[in-house]
Amino acid sequence: MQRLTQDERKLIEPIERSAMLERTERWSAINSGTGNLTGLQRQAEELAHAFAALPGEVELRAPAQVTSVDASGREIEQANGQHLILRVRPAAQRRFLLTGHMDTVYPADHPFQAGRWIDGDTYNAPGAADMKGGIAVMLAALVAFERSSAAASTGYDVMINSDEETGSLSSAALIAELARGKTAALTYEPSARPDGTLAHSRGGSGNYSVTISGRAAHAGRNPQDGRNAIVAAGALAVALKTMEHPDLAINPARIDGGSANNVVPDLAILRFNIRPKTAEAALNFERDFSVLLQHIEAVHEVGTHVHGGITRPPKPVDLEAQRLFDLVQRTGADLGQDFGWQPSGGVCDGNNIAACGVPVVDTMGVRGGAIHSPEEYLIASSLAERAALSAVVLHRLATGDLA
Repeated sequence: MQRLTQDERKLIEPIERSAMLERTERWSAINSGTGNLTGLQRQAEELAHAFAALPGEVELRAPAQVTSVDASGREIEQANGQHLILRVRPAAQRRFLLTGHMDTVYPADHPFQAGRWIDGDTYNAPGAADMKGGIAVMLAALVAFERSSAAASTGYDVMINSDEETGSLSSAALIAELARGKTAALTYEPSARPDGTLAHSRGGSGNYSVTISGRAAHAGRNPQDGRNAIVAAGALAVALKTMEHPDLAINPARIDGGSANNVVPDLAILRFNIRPKTAEAALNFERDFSVLLQHIEAVHEVGTHVHGGITRPPKPVDLEAQRLFDLVQRTGADLGQDFGWQPSGGVCDGNNIAACGVPVVDTMGVRGGAIHSPEEYLIASSLAERAALSAVVLHRLATGDLA
């Protein structure tokens, strides 16, 4: 730590892992799967209490309305939890955005509910890495940053949403609102690898549901009068898969619908995900998909209705974003933390923030691994390590390092 200033050393001296670890263990014991509104409410209240330690106003914002398509082809409202917002010194000219998510991928009935220590530095628990440990790091870093003389002239917003794991559909507008006018953003997803590697550029993601309307008929007496929605859905799934190329992955994931064995089915819902690596690939898919649907409708004599679309734009790294990556890496080196970065096929709220023109590093959270599985783990020593990293990065941003 030879290149830290005296002020930076004083900033991080009080940071230690015990309070962060206690919070992470307690928060990980709360089931906050995206669909568990009761658990999300409890988690939001815990977070509101914890973030009240910072100056500013804590608010729990109602989710925006979101719809989905059920197994019968009906568009229904999708319930989501509240989102936490903290605004600190909103009148400051230089302002930052810090984001995280309180939801996990583990529903209330999932068998993975309790934490356990694998060894003295490895904690296995639902959401420990993704990203309740990251939220603890964010809070500790901000508490440390508030001790900086530069904090008084700097503002920031914190947003912790409740629906990141399902695409942030009910918080996307909120993310865009808070990103407006920000100098830089930090998001607290876990590191891309257990060694602290940052996720660099990211592809995009889109989720689609295509409702296919055919015509029912008796499968034995007059099948020629029917229009088989399941066959059309299958043809569409196969055709979509042939549209893949190096900049576009397509995953037909599920077909709902059908009928009794002696009935030509008149309804099917095909659900699929796309992963475009570039904005051009995303635009080209929309054009080609429209043409493909017209072909399916004509050949199979069915109707189609599309729900969904691209919700996470691809996240290239431009010059401004690269300067932020360089600052984070340089700060890490000054703290004795050596890490690089790599492209990622995953998506997160960093995609949404970058689409607003704000430079963002979105893997500022803990080191760990095996996320989205019962083997998910947090490397406990990384709590203090990554909190110190964020605190110094914020201090350097506040003193004009990106200016």
